[in-house]
Amino acid sequence: MPTNWDDLKLFLAVARTQSLSGGGKALRLDPATLSRRIARLETVLGRALFVKSPQGYVLTDAGEQLLPHAEAAEAAVQRVELAGAGSAGPEGLTGQIRIGAPDGVANFLLPQVCAAIGRENPNLDIQIVALPRVFNLSRREADMAISVSAPSTGRQTVQKITDYKLHLAAAPTYLHNAPPLLTRADLGRHRVVGYIPDMIFDKQLDYQSTLEQDRVALASNSVSVQTNWIRQGAGIGIAHDFALPVIGGIKRVLINEISLTRSFYLVRHSDDRKIARLNRFADRLLSGLRDEVNRLEALA
Repeated sequence: MPTNWDDLKLFLAVARTQSLSGGGKALRLDPATLSRRIARLETVLGRALFVKSPQGYVLTDAGEQLLPHAEAAEAAVQRVELAGAGSAGPEGLTGQIRIGAPDGVANFLLPQVCAAIGRENPNLDIQIVALPRVFNLSRREADMAISVSAPSTGRQTVQKITDYKLHLAAAPTYLHNAPPLLTRADLGRHRVVGYIPDMIFDKQLDYQSTLEQDRVALASNSVSVQTNWIRQGAGIGIAHDFALPVIGGIKRVLINEISLTRSFYLVRHSDDRKIARLNRFADRLLSGLRDEVNRLEALA
């Protein structure tokens, strides 16, 4: 097993991006140099670590075996760096922390919560990556991620953040011009806004089964697009209660007939639980998100 951290760093970059160009960009190395370094590492080990496929550079069995050791080395280096720099002094948290999240929470909750954390820690850089998919923490796409369901596999720790509510919602302009909407049975006469069915990345987001409607007239994989359609009076759809005060111009309908409860979870790489700096940030993020959901839902 190699003990050179520089070699392991190169290996991790290619494993996580599945390409020489992506790994080179992350490390600021040209792909040709990175290719030579990886080839040299494979020669030292006497085993191929990657195989070229249509999907890019995929780990071989030997690469899969090396991956957890490389990640453990990375975590150890990070702990040493943080200990040297100090996880927090009188100025608070420092450095950079990246959060991955579905675009609903990324658009309507994280900006105000992270803004408050940033004011408390002026030397901390916070990055929010909003993507409608599950984040791969083993590839270090983010330091931590928010999920709508608790993952059951992988070397991860999971903390429940809070429950949140969703209701059918519409703009007054839409309701004024549309057929009456008095019961669930009336939904068949309305234009429904929702997810693209084959792009629902988590079963907790499959709201159409609750609405019992096969057709989605206006569909997007983005919650922000969906809520903007609703706000513009294009149709009706399921919306987060916490988003309604932020968006404005939308009201809940059929409240007693259609009401959903879902949960947010904070997911982290298990090794990162040893890093005090990330623990402090996670604790503040959890409390901030819980308070903000409660505040906004009370205004819905």
